[in-house]
Amino acid sequence: MLEFPRMKPFILIATVLAAIFAAAQTANTYDILILHGQLIDGSGQPGHITNIAIRGDRIVKIGLLPGAKAKRTIDAKGLVVSPGFIDMLGQSETSLLIDNRALSKLSQGITTEITGEGGSIAPQDTLTIAAIEPSLAPYHLKIDWTDLNGYFARLQKQGTPINLGTYVGAAQVREAVLGDVNREPTPQELQKMQTLVADAMKQGAFGLSTALIYPPGHYAKTEELVALAKIVKIYGGIYATHMRSEGQSEIAAIQEALRIGREAHVPVEIFHLKVSGKTRWGSMPNVIKMLREARNAGQEVAADMYPYVAGATALASTLPPWAADGGMDKLLERLHDPQIRARIKNELAADHPDWENLYFDSGGPSGVMVSSVVNPDLKQYTGKTVAQIAEQQKKDPLDALFDFILADQGLTGALYFIASEEDLQYGLKQPFTSIGLDAGEMPPDGLLYESHAHPRTWGSMPRFLGHYVRDLHLLSLEEAIHKITGLPAQRDDLAQRGLIKTGYFADITLFDPRTIIDKATYTDPTQISEGVKYVIVNGQIAFEDGKMTGAMPGRALRRHHLQAQPIQYPKK
Repeated sequence: MLEFPRMKPFILIATVLAAIFAAAQTANTYDILILHGQLIDGSGQPGHITNIAIRGDRIVKIGLLPGAKAKRTIDAKGLVVSPGFIDMLGQSETSLLIDNRALSKLSQGITTEITGEGGSIAPQDTLTIAAIEPSLAPYHLKIDWTDLNGYFARLQKQGTPINLGTYVGAAQVREAVLGDVNREPTPQELQKMQTLVADAMKQGAFGLSTALIYPPGHYAKTEELVALAKIVKIYGGIYATHMRSEGQSEIAAIQEALRIGREAHVPVEIFHLKVSGKTRWGSMPNVIKMLREARNAGQEVAADMYPYVAGATALASTLPPWAADGGMDKLLERLHDPQIRARIKNELAADHPDWENLYFDSGGPSGVMVSSVVNPDLKQYTGKTVAQIAEQQKKDPLDALFDFILADQGLTGALYFIASEEDLQYGLKQPFTSIGLDAGEMPPDGLLYESHAHPRTWGSMPRFLGHYVRDLHLLSLEEAIHKITGLPAQRDDLAQRGLIKTGYFADITLFDPRTIIDKATYTDPTQISEGVKYVIVNGQIAFEDGKMTGAMPGRALRRHHLQAQPIQYPKK
């Protein structure tokens, strides 16, 4: 057989060249190309027209892409290409396990939600499960986890279209150790609470959260919260709070939040900042002045807001906190007692320095609207105010309210019209405020669908960008996008998210700046917003042209700088 030894070097060269060519072709091939879009990268800097290449879950190139090929190419001409929006306070931790379509979040351009407001998804034990079971029973959801690792494993197994991270709730650890009782913990109980906080922080919680107008969170003294926040300091987290008051005692509540931050040496985040109650409208400049002064003095404090004047929470939250001492069963039992009803009526007629009177702040029964119910026999009343329900039932308004709470076993959701537009706008334009919906994800139908939810559930981000930024010019588009991307990512230490940057996760929202706007209203609140064209989560398109794609690319997010330090309990 003839041999051609002189051919071997040529074969080698050809092989090497082929490999180089193949590598070049691979390097120039991507999963998604976004071309000709106006990139606003989340940093607050001016935008510019450019191209973005995505491979896997990452942004791998920004700029000129000659000869690039992709499985999917998006022509983004006329669109803003922004980091995916971050909901600084959502409520989707359980709803994602019931129905994980999350249309209400995706259709707004939201790719990431941070949750856990006082109560949190973990830790769980017999006491916490007993308290939450009635609200989960209609959805046949069983809690089969005890800690954050267990919940995250369940969430990832089931799938989620959006990223989700959480705080550990001070009320959650209190309930896990003490139950729903109004007393201080013993030193031994406080140490158990600290251990639960430490465990959650080790597993990726972003910090400690409180909701101090709601029992059992309301029962905690400042010193107890400082002791828990000091544990958070060890692990690099923050203290995030729905303050003890947004009304008559708001200044004192801010002082308490700042004190906790100072004494524990942790950053402070104030949830859904507002001024509650018509008699106090116009006070937002005073509130902002306090926060500015703290920031100027070196304290790290910021806040999030939703762009609406109405708040939303349980209808049972109209009642004084003492009425819930011992849990929901005790609250319902008390409402059967005529003497206790008379006492509550008397207390709801005035402001109180030590608890938030939502009924009074809303101006009475005409300012409180039923938004969701669990009892199907009460569905007819959703969208009606307490005044309208009382008139229809021919009852005194407060008796109608008490009876409604009883009929729905304390599970009714309500809207409270408590804030002013001027205060809202003043807060939204501050450089240290971000956006948090304070609402869970909602599908377009099914068990979780509520026809009279708060419109923030469906419209917050487009309302902020369309109404307040484009139409009212409260701030520039670059500043606004920073407030819902880069700023919250920095606040909660989200690794390689919140910016469009090479090497970062490909969480990207594409929207039309000329048409983006909310369509949800208080009377018709479940309308999909306009203007969001594509939502990409971890490199996969999850929402496109008004529809979900069915992709489940979301992930459980953990605080980036996890510190494996042994716990040393600070003194109370």
